[in-house]
Amino acid sequence: MLRQMKDLQDLAIGATDGTIGDVKNLYFDDDAWVIRYLVVETGSWLSSRKVLISPIAAGTADWSTKLLPVSLTREQVKNSPIIDSDKPVSRQQEMDYMGYYGYPYYWGGAGFWGEGASPGVLMSGYSSLGVGQSLEQPEVAAADATAHHDDDPHLRSCKAVRGYHIHASDGDIGHLQGLIVDMETWAIRYIIVDTSNWWLGHQVLIPPQWIQEVSWADGKVSVNLTRQAVKDAPHYDAAAALDRKQESRIYEHYGRPGYWESGE
Repeated sequence: MLRQMKDLQDLAIGATDGTIGDVKNLYFDDDAWVIRYLVVETGSWLSSRKVLISPIAAGTADWSTKLLPVSLTREQVKNSPIIDSDKPVSRQQEMDYMGYYGYPYYWGGAGFWGEGASPGVLMSGYSSLGVGQSLEQPEVAAADATAHHDDDPHLRSCKAVRGYHIHASDGDIGHLQGLIVDMETWAIRYIIVDTSNWWLGHQVLIPPQWIQEVSWADGKVSVNLTRQAVKDAPHYDAAAALDRKQESRIYEHYGRPGYWESGE
């Protein structure tokens, strides 16, 4: 199921023993373009502390009640490593977080989540473990931690990229209005581009795989497409559900294979 970023930011997070809080932001990996964490404001029960929740813990969202269940208790969240979500998250902080919850590392494999395409596949074999436990031998875990200690985790704020200018191969075409997320894999499947500042335009969808470069300092995204190709692309109706038929029209317009054909 595909959902807009703003839909996720409307969700409440439900632990196994009560509500944790509300989603305020999302961190995505700008290398793989996958949502890695939800930034959740806990409210008065935890002094409005902001905590990170990984999609690894997420169940199936109930969109009618705007609730996303997670396989965590409030006590686990309360005792989780404190991370300042207003500052860049380091790889060391991620490793501390993963170690606390007993999660395997998502980096290092060929898939979105390790060797798998979804967080559930990543957790295969870990379901019987408790917080702070790991399947890895201590010496293996220590070596892995040393090898990845200084990695750049490539985490970016979804809120921060909203409004970025979109630059085609022959000029500007609009700005980034939002993101569309695959709720099974948590991959960002499309950026929503508002073209109204170029012509009396509309919104179009562009897969992040077609992005050539992102200038985080300048707030600019460059895509490997011409302005005319984007102008002639199928219009995106934010009020309507996006189905595979509509997705196919986008890829057919650009003459490129769909992501589902490669099994991503």
